This record gives sequence, structure tokens and C-alpha cells, in this order.
Amino acid sequence: MVGREFEKKELEYYLSTNKAEFLVVYGRRRVGKTYLVKEFFHDSFSFYTTGVANTNKSGQLAVFNRSLIEYGSSKKKVPSDWFEAFERLKELLINSETLSETGRKVVFLDEVPWMDSPRSDFKTALDFFWNTWASRQNDLLLIVCGSATSWIIDNIIKDSGGFYNRITGRLHIKPFTLSECEKLLQSNGVDFTRNQIVRAYMVFGGIPYYLNYLRPRSSLTQNLDNLFFSENAPLRNEFKELFSSLFRKSDDYVRIIRKLSEKKIGMTRKELLEELKMTNSGNFSKYLDELEQCGFLRKYFNNRNKKREAIYQLIDPLTIFCLTFIENKTCDSWQKYANTQAYDVWCGFAFERVCLLHTRQIKEALKIAGIISHEYAWRSKDPTNKAQIDMVIDRDDDVINLCEIKFSKDEYVISGAYAKKLLNRKELFIQETGTRKAVYLTMITSFGLKRNEHSEIIANSLDEEALFL
Repeated sequence: MVGREFEKKELEYYLSTNKAEFLVVYGRRRVGKTYLVKEFFHDSFSFYTTGVANTNKSGQLAVFNRSLIEYGSSKKKVPSDWFEAFERLKELLINSETLSETGRKVVFLDEVPWMDSPRSDFKTALDFFWNTWASRQNDLLLIVCGSATSWIIDNIIKDSGGFYNRITGRLHIKPFTLSECEKLLQSNGVDFTRNQIVRAYMVFGGIPYYLNYLRPRSSLTQNLDNLFFSENAPLRNEFKELFSSLFRKSDDYVRIIRKLSEKKIGMTRKELLEELKMTNSGNFSKYLDELEQCGFLRKYFNNRNKKREAIYQLIDPLTIFCLTFIENKTCDSWQKYANTQAYDVWCGFAFERVCLLHTRQIKEALKIAGIISHEYAWRSKDPTNKAQIDMVIDRDDDVINLCEIKFSKDEYVISGAYAKKLLNRKELFIQETGTRKAVYLTMITSFGLKRNEHSEIIANSLDEEALFL
């Protein structure tokens, strides 16, 4: 298994205790949650089942029943409700001889948000199962998992009812970093350079499922044409499938995503409401929270003053790629598009997002990993001034790094005009924020910064190698 060192140590811990454990594993769709759990336990579960998308209560119970029979239940009739289903599971576990290497009974319930179909008693029955019996079984490890991150957080982790203070552990499975992507591709025989891996990340992000589609001995361009633009492209409809599987009524979520894709730096809640002409309600807040929890958006503030209105920014690379090129039908061949000026513009925006997703690595490369900081994008409050800064690292040691991010095919050259623009932007930032901290101009580029008479204004320069730390 590539990567996931921290996650494997966490699973080892919960497997080694001598008390009942209720572990919640969550993360966005396709990130590798099920693969991680199954590989770690080598499929040696006392019981395993999964929810099924777009299936009603009776269908979910039928699937659960088949799993009960597979693991040794002598009763064949489909349970009439979830209470009966979990009672059958209890009987199965009491008589089960399938143990892990440590002698614990491991129960893995995958895609539980799908099990909780409309007008279902699933959540209440799971609550009853855990609180009345399972929580007292010192040899039991119960793992629940789901891609609908918002459901997991709202209904289990943050539940104020039966699950309140009952969860013993949570494990958030996040996308791979560039370094982990490199290891995955190498293990698959895909021999890309680091620059090619960065460009693959611009499209797929760190989602292992998508990266596993990349074929050895084919260029990135060939792979993208095959996956998105060929006649039977397997990922052509991924955007629609992704949102319909995560949100039962996905139309409003997609409207928000589409609107945010038009504004690179993001939009405030008020701006979104005005542009979309949607009602200012609790439902709208719920949409934004769930999109953030699922990893599609990030929320930030222009500076440390949290009383300012939050800005929501679309951050998921694959979503942006699909919206830009598939849904909007702006491209039918990546090979043709990659030779246009529009491609260079897209690369610039996409590289910025890759950097935003690797702030830990950037801080490490700047040798400030141990310093507490707050990261955000900044834009001038003057509506007539379009000045903005891609990434601001506001540090607790009285220093601010203003990071300018540039994708290039060679060393980046700062011209006299661009140097003047950077200095003016720095002064405007200091003026508008009123900061008393030292402000350093920092460049993050694909292949580094070419030294000349104008590059001296840059305090720190990083290339894409820093993103692989």
C-alpha cells in the first residue's frame, strides 16, 4: 500500500486496544477509504457490508441480509427493519469465529450514508445496537465509513443524540500529496517527470482512484485524451456522477460550484446569494458547509480579522477541470488544446491551486514549518483596483510572506515592469491591511527564478521541487 503511514498507525492503535472501539472513517468519494481499510485488514472481517447508491430501505436491507448470510447467519429471510437487521448482526457476532490477528472482531460498515435511505430507521437502529450491546464488547472494533462526508459529520461525529460522546475515534482520509502521487505512479509503472506529475495533479488532484487510470508508456496528454475526450472516455461523466452520489438533491450544490468556478479567488456568501438569486437561509449555509466538508471548497478570510466576511473558493482540481473542459464543452482534444495560449493561462490558474493544496510543504521549504501561521488569499478592497495576491502566509513571528505563484516552462524571468507591479502590490497590501509586520515577496514557480537585476526584490524563491517535500 502506497502512503497512508499515519492512517495505518491509527488503525493499528484501534486494533490493539482492549476495549470496544467505534471508529469513523470519512473523506471525499474516490479518495481510497474502502481500499485502505480492506487492505489493512486483508479482508478478514467478522462482518462486512456496504450501502448501495439510489436504493430504498428494502433494497438496503436485502443487501445487508446477503452479507449476514455470507458471514454465516442461518436465517435467510430479509429483516423487516434495521432494528431486526442489527439484532441479527449481534447474534452473528456472538457466534463468530472470524477474528483479526489480535483476536478482535472487526465489523466494517461501508457507505453508511446510503444505508440511511429516506424514511429509514437506520441511524436509530445503529445507535441502539452500539449503546445497548456493542459498546460493552471489549473485543469489538466497529468501523463505519462513508463518502458523503457531510452526512458522517452531521449525523455521527457531531450528533447530539445517541452518538454524542460515543465515537471513540475518527480518521479523515485526505487526498494524496504530490510526493504520495509520485510513489503511486511509480508503483504502477507510470514513469512521469515531476513536472508531469504536477500537471497531472492540476487535473486529478491527489485522488488515487483517478491516478490509477493513468497508463504506463503513454504521455499525460494521451492519457487525458483517452480518459476525458475519447469516444468511450471513462471519466467523461465523472462530474455528474460525483455530485449525484454525494448529495441527494445535488442541483443547488452544482449551481454554487458552477458560480464559484467563474471567480478564481472566490466569493463571499453575500456575493454568491446575489449572483445566484438564492434565498438567504439555513439551507444555503448547509450547502456551503457540506461542500467545504467534502473538500470541494475552502473558506478563508482576507486577513486575521475573523469578523470580516468569509470567502469561499473552489479548490478541487478535477471539479474545475470537468466544469471548464467537459461540461462547458470548450475542448474536444487535449493534444490540440495543449498547444494554445489558453492552455498556458489555464496552467497558471491550476498551478496556483496545486500550491494552495501544499501549504505545509511550502512552509517546510521556507523553513518556517514550526511557526504558527494563517494562510489566505488577498484582494484589494478598492473595487477599481484588481490587485490580488495568490497566497498570503501571515506568521506569528511578525513576518508575512506574499507568495506570487507562476507556472512556466523554464526559469521564470522578472521584467522591470513586473517588478514594479509586485512592489506596488506589496505597498498596497501594507496600506490596506495596516500591518506592522515585515513583508517578504516570495516567488513559487515551476522551475525556479532566473536571477537578474530585478529578481533582487524577491526575498524567497521556490520551485516545484518544494511541493514534493
